Amino acid sequence: MTFDPAQLLQADRGQPARLIHVVHPDQWSAWLTAQPPRIRATIAAHRLTGKPGNRAVLPGDAADDWAMLLVCNESLESPWRIASLGGQLPEGTYRLAQGEPGAAMLGWALAQHSFDRYRKDEAAVGPRVLLTSEPARIDPVVAIARAVAKVRDLVNTPAADLGPAELEADAAALAKSHGATLTVAKGEPLVKGYPMIHAVGQAAAKGREPRLIELEWGNPAHPRIAVIGKGVCFDSGGLDIKPSSGMRLMKKDMGGAAHALALAGLIMGARLPVRLHLLIPAVENSIAGNAFRPGDVLATRKGVTVENTNTDAEGRLVLADAITRAAEEAPTLILDFATLTGAARVALGPDLPATFANDDALAEALLHAGTETGDPLWRLPLWDGYDEMLASDIADMVNAPDGGFAGSVTAALFLRRFVPADTPWAHFDTFAWRPSAKPGRPKGGDALGLRAAWAMLQARYPG
Repeated sequence: MTFDPAQLLQADRGQPARLIHVVHPDQWSAWLTAQPPRIRATIAAHRLTGKPGNRAVLPGDAADDWAMLLVCNESLESPWRIASLGGQLPEGTYRLAQGEPGAAMLGWALAQHSFDRYRKDEAAVGPRVLLTSEPARIDPVVAIARAVAKVRDLVNTPAADLGPAELEADAAALAKSHGATLTVAKGEPLVKGYPMIHAVGQAAAKGREPRLIELEWGNPAHPRIAVIGKGVCFDSGGLDIKPSSGMRLMKKDMGGAAHALALAGLIMGARLPVRLHLLIPAVENSIAGNAFRPGDVLATRKGVTVENTNTDAEGRLVLADAITRAAEEAPTLILDFATLTGAARVALGPDLPATFANDDALAEALLHAGTETGDPLWRLPLWDGYDEMLASDIADMVNAPDGGFAGSVTAALFLRRFVPADTPWAHFDTFAWRPSAKPGRPKGGDALGLRAAWAMLQARYPG
């Protein structure tokens, strides 16, 4: 089934629909007592006790009618409250027996998204439609569902079918659909203007050459914001080659670019009153005779030099040139997304993007937005005491300090050196991947931090 969230959420105009009873464990006894004898008998037959996860098919009023029961301890504000049903119930139309689905509409829709580009789903079913008496909420949820699905689809696509050229094509399609301007630097202009992006991607095969993709949209009189996404379409590790276990998922190393493209689509689709500058350094970190080497000293767009101590710490290099380009236009805000460090995953696991910010108000706004949307973030420090770890004996700095301490912090500190001190900036070190499935969130590529960033932008730049 082609994923179209607009088909999955509809206004409730009294049309026929099966009921869904969602009961919190704390309300179980009161709910059960209020049910008619046939319902209580069914519950007893299923030996349900009101524990989270309990579910049953309940008899309806007519012989061919039925309703669904789910015991769930998720809050009313959770987008995942009924996601397990959205992905499992038969085709049909449903409404909640009590209350409105609210935020849970997102999980209901996303539960019906799957990445099926390379296989035929023999068990495919038609849409499960959820009704709501709050139709004004549908369009914003549909937009977010499409954005999350975009991230998932891009991250799940193997590198053979998603290289720098394909990221450029996606950005071009986005620009065309919203009347934006697209500019791409590659070849000699990239060599001269963005030397670190070129260095990282120079060993890639023909047709997979490195490039900087830029999109601009919006009224120039509005506040300028820069959204940057790391677009490493595959990361072998370079000459500091990864082991096979570490290389297995490196198709997802462009997850930052996927987040940036999806966020740009949300911004333009909602016509947020900003001047958007989207930047995606798109490369493949490959191995060949002309690959950049450990120990090479790299020039940068900013004019400082970087001693490359690890070719597998390439993401911060391409981001640094992109951040420098963004800063030249004096933005009021810079956001960057990157699958940057394994250290962030060791510290916080897969679900929590490590979030760094040079502005406390921006950090608090992001953390609040993450809590409100069920897209949590965790702030880590830009600890000045570790900045000395970036010292080099022969260049202005190194890209990856020896020792491995505080790897996600030192990566963020490296990026901070390319951000103007007076420009609010946030860096999302996101995993962009789910190692195991959860309701509404299948194993594979996923958007982590996207919804929080979007909610923050909506609050910061109201239409």
